[in-house]
Amino acid sequence: MGVTLKKKHSFLDWVERTGNKIPHPFILFSILTFSIIIISAICNVIGLEILDPVSGKMIGIKNLLSSEGILFILKNLIKNFTGFAPLGLVLVMTLGIGLAEKVGFVSSLMRNTILNSSPKIITFMIMMIGICGNIASDAAIVVIPVISAFIFLSLNKHPLAGIAIGYAATTAGFSANLIIAGTDALLSGISTEAVHIVNPNMSVSVVSNWYFMIVSTFLLAIVGTFVSEKIIEPRLGEYKGNKKIEQEEVSPLEKKGLRVAGMLSLAYIVLIGIAVYPKNSFFRNPVTHSLLRSPFLKSIIPLLLVLFLICGISYGVIVGKIKSSGDVPRYMGLAIKDMSSYIVLVFMIGQFIAFFKWSNMGYVIAVAGANFLKSMNISGVPLFIAFILLTAFINLFIGSGSAKWALLAPIFIPMFYFLGYNPALTQVLYRVGDSTTNIISPLFPYMPIILALAQEYDEEAGMGTMISLMLPYSIGMLIMWIVLAIAWFGLNIPLGPGVTMFI
Repeated sequence: MGVTLKKKHSFLDWVERTGNKIPHPFILFSILTFSIIIISAICNVIGLEILDPVSGKMIGIKNLLSSEGILFILKNLIKNFTGFAPLGLVLVMTLGIGLAEKVGFVSSLMRNTILNSSPKIITFMIMMIGICGNIASDAAIVVIPVISAFIFLSLNKHPLAGIAIGYAATTAGFSANLIIAGTDALLSGISTEAVHIVNPNMSVSVVSNWYFMIVSTFLLAIVGTFVSEKIIEPRLGEYKGNKKIEQEEVSPLEKKGLRVAGMLSLAYIVLIGIAVYPKNSFFRNPVTHSLLRSPFLKSIIPLLLVLFLICGISYGVIVGKIKSSGDVPRYMGLAIKDMSSYIVLVFMIGQFIAFFKWSNMGYVIAVAGANFLKSMNISGVPLFIAFILLTAFINLFIGSGSAKWALLAPIFIPMFYFLGYNPALTQVLYRVGDSTTNIISPLFPYMPIILALAQEYDEEAGMGTMISLMLPYSIGMLIMWIVLAIAWFGLNIPLGPGVTMFI
């Protein structure tokens, strides 16, 4: 058994025991999928409708048992599986990372660079890198937990703690960053459209939350480090699983392999840098000539795949793990084989998400929640906290940050505007709630990926295991982020360059 808990009978242990009594994720999502079908039919028959604040029209639950619904199910069954966005991303990255792992590159790299480092610095750096990883969009969610698990195992720390902190950093801290990222451009565009409802001359810039997010990055990294070292690692205890990373010194041949892989990787990175640098580069946004929403960021997964292939193949050739061209696809096949259970699970998850979206259930839940908060008629700090908590709750059902903001912005930006608050403040509050509950939602598209990764180190790990591990991060980061937002408001600090709290 891979998980050894030192503290018994705690609340988190209860969460784990209760959560692990839930059926296997495939069965769970099968039950949820069929439940969605039945509930959609019932809600449709009773005529459940709600006013859509975006279109101004009444919107109801669509019946999956109607002729239209049945045809949707049958015509899109395969598409729901193959079109599940994280599936391709995960499998492509597995080809590269898996090859590098199978030939021993990852193990040698960890032993050569990590083993003599301070665990406290490593934990904090994983948090910082993971939080800032959203510049590469969802790629960081796949890559960083894998690498941090290797790092923790190399340091004789529990690999599940590495997975947990990598997942928390990349997902619960997704909105924060030290630099302006695609998230800023996406959300500010929606915010600008929303404020035009009440003020056509006002806009929200991409840097409107920059100062707040810079401080947030450091705050969340500190909170994540504290939670990992004081709660998660002591709770997990010593790792007694079967997966090990060799602790012996790196051999001269392995060092040569690392040097060659490093030089080739550096040459590749320099080449990419040269291609990206010119203002008129094909890698840049053709309109703004920036890297925001550019072909470069949209191509980050293939570029990372090539980087891992360069590392894995060059290292494997030097150390003798790759002796013929056929060894490369063989190692890749072994890596994909390890993901077989995830592929099976994705089939049902894809159906559930597609059915949930088509039936309008998630949208109706979100609108109802927004209407309830609006009806409470509160203002100031209580309103801020209520809005953050509402966003965090809705986030459990709707994973897409842009979809949620497209729904909530037309409601709350005008509402906050008439109370005298800058739309940039409303956007900040939304970002706090939008990130922190990603890691505890079983419906979040990347949760099955993390669960499959955890089961590589502990076969008994279940949904309850992961939720119990992630809950302290979610609660800690949410509380401290709310405190930061309230303090920022109380001190009336600019949210970004020239962006005040009030209109």
